[in-house]
Amino acid sequence: MSDEFEEVGEVGPIDYLVVEFPGNRMTGEGFPILVDLVDRGLIRILDLMFVRKDDDGSVTGVEIADLTDDGKLDLAVFEGVSSGLLGQDDIEEAATALEPGSSAGILVYENLWAAPFAATLRRGGARMVASGRIPVPALVAALDATEAAH
Repeated sequence: MSDEFEEVGEVGPIDYLVVEFPGNRMTGEGFPILVDLVDRGLIRILDLMFVRKDDDGSVTGVEIADLTDDGKLDLAVFEGVSSGLLGQDDIEEAATALEPGSSAGILVYENLWAAPFAATLRRGGARMVASGRIPVPALVAALDATEAAH
């Protein structure tokens, strides 16, 4: 077994989020929670990138320094967070979900909490055959429907 495979054997599931900020209004309220998740060892940020979609539909990258000019956001902890996983095609695909005149954060992260669990299952011969995420609005709707049926 190569060293490379052994390293990959301890990697948790990798997820991504694209978070839109309509009207380019980013308050930064979520960043302390993100830092806390990292500090507690629950996630590892692999990539964090910001983009802006102009009214004409063109998409440009936004440097973290450009987001902190007003002094309200302290994002220095995220400066240089880039594994190289996000490519131009990923940025363009993420931008298709954005409304013109908005900004977005694109976050790629490893679920560190799941790495030991996943590695143990793989050592036992198990393999992942399906994975997914239930969107919160769908969960709320399903719970409301269940409650209404009772």
